[in-house]
Amino acid sequence: MEMKKVMWMLKKDLIVLWRHKPRLISIILFPILMITLFGYGMGGTLENIPVVIVEQSSGPLTDQTVAAMRNMSLYDIKDIMKDPETARDMVDAGEVKAAIILPPNYDNLTDEPTVVMYLDSSDQLASQALVPATQALFSRLSGEIAVQKMQSPTLNIQNQNSTPRETGFQSIVSTINFQVDRIYGDVKYMDFLVPAVLAMTIMFSCMFGMGQSIAGERERGELARLFMTPTSVSTVVGGKIISKLVIESGRAFLLLCVAILLFGIKINGSMLLTVLLLVLTALCFVGFGIMISARVGTQEDYMQMVMPFAMPMMFVSGVFYPIETMPWVFQKLAYVVPLTYANDALRSVMLKGAGVGDIWLDLAVLVGFTLLFFAMGVTRFNRDI
Repeated sequence: MEMKKVMWMLKKDLIVLWRHKPRLISIILFPILMITLFGYGMGGTLENIPVVIVEQSSGPLTDQTVAAMRNMSLYDIKDIMKDPETARDMVDAGEVKAAIILPPNYDNLTDEPTVVMYLDSSDQLASQALVPATQALFSRLSGEIAVQKMQSPTLNIQNQNSTPRETGFQSIVSTINFQVDRIYGDVKYMDFLVPAVLAMTIMFSCMFGMGQSIAGERERGELARLFMTPTSVSTVVGGKIISKLVIESGRAFLLLCVAILLFGIKINGSMLLTVLLLVLTALCFVGFGIMISARVGTQEDYMQMVMPFAMPMMFVSGVFYPIETMPWVFQKLAYVVPLTYANDALRSVMLKGAGVGDIWLDLAVLVGFTLLFFAMGVTRFNRDI
């Protein structure tokens, strides 16, 4: 008898789940998304970091260097060019993470050429991978060239004040010099992480907070009692938006102050612009919460619908890992979620000292997402669920 009651309860819960299709889809889809994102987005080592190579000479050493870099999975060589200034502009614009500049005397085995890496140091993870790997590459090439020099007959030609042994030793030491030019100075991992963590914290607070604020009140009957008064939908929604925006913007500003005080985070750009970006990010994700909560009847349904959006967004938007090193599917997905643009704008202002003109595209996309979310949320808001 007891077993029949247990089976009846199981059947009832399964029927309820079947009737709530968003909840059912989320239960099936969410674990698949998470294991995929952990396996491909966060696993393994950094690969396919976009770089450019500047060739200012031609010869076997240049060909050998380019071939060696092509054979390494770390580099995604976007272009091979002649002009160092164009390469630097590409790094400044964020199109690539580094420009590796081979000097005009690179193929002259009697010289000690200096290779310069012009590095976007605002991406601390990519920098940590590129610098030692590239240094090791040129050290290996130096060793190979030194052996070639030792075996070359030209080493028998001596200077007036040198012996063959001294000339051979000097050929091995510092055959290729390697120099790193960090355009934003030495950036700590915490400096790299904090802007994205601020945006991510705002996202979770706003999205989950709206579930409690609207779906939760609807489930408890508070929203229905509110609508029994002469109050319009626009008044209720507007009040929820303003209150949540004030609370979450204040929380984000508090987090920013704590990061500055405890970890010495520096804001190279405008503090006012940073705060405005935090407010815009909060407004965007409040709109997302309004859109989802507009048609759900319970807080549980809201959470089940939000999670398949919130968690993948956190992984693919570059909070912890550079977008360029992810599989191409995740790279495409990253550019259709608003958190990517919030991260990019905050990092540009805080790490690079960017102004409004430098982040106008991020701002435009965030404003576009905000308008879309509010339009879909307000127009589809159902007061009778």
